[in-house]
Amino acid sequence: MAEEKISKGLTSNILKLIAIASMTIDHIAWAAFPEFSTHPVAIVMHILGRIACPIFCFFIVQGYIYTKNFKKYFCRILIFALISHIPYVLTSFNYKDAYSFIPCFYSIFNQTSVLWGFACGLLLIKVNDSSLKSYYKILLSILICAISFPADWSCVAPLIILFMWEYKDNFVKQMISMVLMVSTYFIVYIFAINLIYAILQFAVVLAIPLLYFYNGERGKNIYFNKFMKWLFYIYYPLHLTLIYLIF
Repeated sequence: MAEEKISKGLTSNILKLIAIASMTIDHIAWAAFPEFSTHPVAIVMHILGRIACPIFCFFIVQGYIYTKNFKKYFCRILIFALISHIPYVLTSFNYKDAYSFIPCFYSIFNQTSVLWGFACGLLLIKVNDSSLKSYYKILLSILICAISFPADWSCVAPLIILFMWEYKDNFVKQMISMVLMVSTYFIVYIFAINLIYAILQFAVVLAIPLLYFYNGERGKNIYFNKFMKWLFYIYYPLHLTLIYLIF
């Protein structure tokens, strides 16, 4: 009976593969339909692309909870954030010239990859999981959110990560906090970017049923588990490079 229970639902490996597919669809849409295209195919692709971030944020939290070495985990994300910076900028429609590689030179938004936001999210957890006094936690959290602004998803992804950790024992509160954080993104999009793209940010709710069926397992094959540990980190800059070369 125990084996049957473990086999039900979705493993972390399956969810991460879904997130990777979602992310790839979204990035191809940005390349194939530049800027904020209202073409129906682009809209559908971006809607599917909203599935990725909540899943990745969820597993950043899981990684923090179960990692045996926070420094190695954080450094791994940070290193690949640096590696991914150049291909991200090249595939971004914000790319103008060599100065575009300097975050915040032209803008504070979408100047580097979401991996930078994930690294900042980990720092937010670490700070708030520490024995520091409350006012230090608040000040450091504000600072971390500020330096996360140039990342894709801005400070929204780090805050999703923080609240998913804060409510790690309550799935409903995790998902409500995630939607509330995305609501801030919605407001920014309305006033600064595009109404249609503001609305489609709420497609993140498509990730909720997938995460609900997470069974708490990585997978049965130990070798595939090791492969999946590194897949996203290697795939992220690689797929951006391929998209840049193709489009």
